[in-house]
Amino acid sequence: MELYLDTADAKVVAELSQVLTVAGATTNPTIITRSGKTPEQVAAEMIEVLSPDQKLFMQVIAEDAEGMLAEAHRICSLREKNMCVKIPVTVEGMKAIKAAKADGLCVLATAIYSADQAFLAAMNGADYLAPYVNRMENLGDGVGQALDLLQMLAGSGLEAKVIAASFKNVYQVHQLIAAGIQAVTLPPDIAWAMVKHPSTQIAVDEFNDAWEAAFGRRSF
Repeated sequence: MELYLDTADAKVVAELSQVLTVAGATTNPTIITRSGKTPEQVAAEMIEVLSPDQKLFMQVIAEDAEGMLAEAHRICSLREKNMCVKIPVTVEGMKAIKAAKADGLCVLATAIYSADQAFLAAMNGADYLAPYVNRMENLGDGVGQALDLLQMLAGSGLEAKVIAASFKNVYQVHQLIAAGIQAVTLPPDIAWAMVKHPSTQIAVDEFNDAWEAAFGRRSF
């Protein structure tokens, strides 16, 4: 299972990469605009903190297939390897996904709201499929659609990986990991919430208080 961080904050990626096995970072136009930085700044800072083996995903802005393909090449040229382009699964985006894969680019199909959209993008060659789990939950059953997608891919032999996105709580992530999801991309606060269970610190404090009371120190 691959764990990605959905953020434009390179410092957070560096910090969490020390704590967790992070496969890379995903960004989108909204995340970048909210960062107060230019896309060029975000890309440069991310490339600085990511190892060569960690992937970076950035999204096209053009809405026509020709423009998307041109931007896809520009994005993928930012790094020697492990630089991937995100392309929405619009009609024009589906065209661009096919063209980008024909050119050998790493492609993530994004803005997915149904298992069917994702499956068709996989047939077009997309390497990663990003269903918007929480947004789909608001419209019906996001987790269920993601699970359907896993079965559809397994049944067809397609090699695309599902990189589930748009989470609002830890339980949504838990359900998909338990079902064998290939990848998730998490907002940093969700990633931290999965690590920092309050009862763990309470237990550690109890152990160390007992140790200090017995031996007069808080070290071995």
